Amino acid sequence: MGKFDPYKVDLKNMSADVQTFEYKLDNIFFSNIGGDEIQKGKLIVNLTVKKLPIMFEFDFHIEGTITIPCDRCLDDMDLTVDTNNRLIVKLGKEYAEESDEIIIIPEEEGEINLAWFIYEFIVLTIPIKHVHAPGKCNKTMTTKLKKHSPKGSSDDDDDFDSVGADEDIIITDEEDKETDPRWDALKGLIEDNNN
Repeated sequence: MGKFDPYKVDLKNMSADVQTFEYKLDNIFFSNIGGDEIQKGKLIVNLTVKKLPIMFEFDFHIEGTITIPCDRCLDDMDLTVDTNNRLIVKLGKEYAEESDEIIIIPEEEGEINLAWFIYEFIVLTIPIKHVHAPGKCNKTMTTKLKKHSPKGSSDDDDDFDSVGADEDIIITDEEDKETDPRWDALKGLIEDNNN
């Protein structure tokens, strides 16, 4: 038995017009799927499959928590997932994707493995920017990030402000005065033009 066999749905031999399935996803699922975005999680997938005259309608409700790295400090953070997704499956001659929601599977096979679809639905819930709540980031990383961020950067000042006074960053005059020699040459050209 393959590691994703439990996620196969046999459409050709579907006995009822409506069938329900429940899948429990854990760290083993994410490890087996091998995706880059998520390595850990604990979710429940409730699936309803409706047999219609020319297609099958799959309605997914996925709920739980995934663990992903924080964009700011790279420590693990938990993200709540609560999403509904739909997939339309038609039987045809060969596999094809008509759109994001409509796929065709070979009629002779008559079954679909949903493991990768479920993983993709979960990945789509991850916001573009995912960071800890203010003050929850790793203090060491936040301090280093503040040290290397441009002055006046307004990006996530809340977390930078949470760094304690005993962790103030001191920039020496040497670091302040360092410039790229290529820019110095360009500045010289501008000054020559202004004279």
